[in-house]
Amino acid sequence: MIDLSESEKPQMPKHVWPSLCSHPDSFALPHWHSDVLVERRQRILDGSATRIPWNEAKAQLQRLT
Repeated sequence: MIDLSESEKPQMPKHVWPSLCSHPDSFALPHWHSDVLVERRQRILDGSATRIPWNEAKAQLQRLT
């Protein structure tokens, strides 16, 4: 495992994501990922999902840090 400082950790996704996107077949997603997506889609279709605007969701996430 790579030992990163606390300030370096949030930067990792922006460095790793381009590589993952350019080689999507080089790794397998866990089966539960598709289960979660199916469940979320069903909740949207049956109206039980709650949604909030992106700017509100982003503000909530920023308050967590």
